[in-house]
Amino acid sequence: MIQLYQLDNSYHFPSAEQSLAEPNGLIAFGGDLSMGRLVSAYQQGIFPWFNPGEPLLWWCPDPRAVLPLDSFHRSRSLLKLLRQQRYTFSINRAFERVILACATVPRVQPNSETGELAGTWITDQMTDAYIQLHHAGVAHSIEVWDQRELVGGLYGVAVGGVFCGESMFHRVPNASKLAFSALVSHMQSYDLDFIDCQLENPHLRRLGCKTIARKDFLRALHISRQRKLPTELWDAQTLHHVVAQ
Repeated sequence: MIQLYQLDNSYHFPSAEQSLAEPNGLIAFGGDLSMGRLVSAYQQGIFPWFNPGEPLLWWCPDPRAVLPLDSFHRSRSLLKLLRQQRYTFSINRAFERVILACATVPRVQPNSETGELAGTWITDQMTDAYIQLHHAGVAHSIEVWDQRELVGGLYGVAVGGVFCGESMFHRVPNASKLAFSALVSHMQSYDLDFIDCQLENPHLRRLGCKTIARKDFLRALHISRQRKLPTELWDAQTLHHVVAQ
């Protein structure tokens, strides 16, 4: 019989060693999406992921998917788009619009031959919780603009020099990749550490994502949490240094 830790009113999480092997990384259920609990979870390498109608489920998979900044792959088509300078980029200028777009833009299920549209795990409850994290200076967004139109973006949670990516969207081809490129360039400009991609998939592999053992990820996250970073790092701003070479 599977025994799974049930969260109580405290922000305590069990050790990552207690995570299940199947389903990979499931560590606890219950609790809530309060700001204190979410911050505690991300600082320990744990994230929430559940479908509508399910109890809150918390995960810390092994292995862990990460993107070292110097491993990010910009394809020829992406570099061509960047050189055209058609799009502009910003940080934290439209967080709520980005997360709502991530929650509502139709997605095709991976490996689907039918083109069936996938649902979203970003419920209203999740949306409200991450907007609160954003207002607290913990969750951040990258936006891609075609003049005044928001055409792509991503959002996630910063833990020291690590950016824990949550979701991204595009309304024009490659706009989510452009947002990823902007994030990598911004992090490199501040000599940050890496992007936590949580779970590997073919799309992330093409961008340079790799997997590492959970114990190595948690060790690197712990070290990164101790870093003292510039206060302006995640200020709302337009980005002018997105790599295009």
